[in-house]
Amino acid sequence: MTVSNGKEVTLEYTLKLDDQSVVDTNVGGEPLKVTQGSHQLIPGVEKQLEGMAAGEKKQFTVPPGEGYGNIDSKAFQEVDKKMVPPDSVKVGAELQGKTADGRTVYPRISEVRNETVVLDFNHPLAGKTLHFDVQVLDVAQASSAK
Repeated sequence: MTVSNGKEVTLEYTLKLDDQSVVDTNVGGEPLKVTQGSHQLIPGVEKQLEGMAAGEKKQFTVPPGEGYGNIDSKAFQEVDKKMVPPDSVKVGAELQGKTADGRTVYPRISEVRNETVVLDFNHPLAGKTLHFDVQVLDVAQASSAK
């Protein structure tokens, strides 16, 4: 059986950036179980998994457009420095907040100015080329009982 839409896929993966730094891995830990085609993974990974069989390994690169997208210049927002906890007023600090409709967001501070800070609401991996090492451990029919 090979990976195709609707199949339950169990896999191990390592995600690296261009500089070969490891961003995420589950090797040696709990395998990841996803249903192919259900958008639980970024599009570039789903596309590469298609047709793989249990036991198969693959290395591939996912460009930003098939990963977490390109950096969106509209996803930056300047706010008064007083709105940020004093110990978090530094470039790279990750914050947590709520949107007007109640969604939780995790902006990062991209710039500190005299009276304001610039928050970046892009995904931390937006604009980055992603390098994956994947091993499919199992491919099964997805169970309809949830």
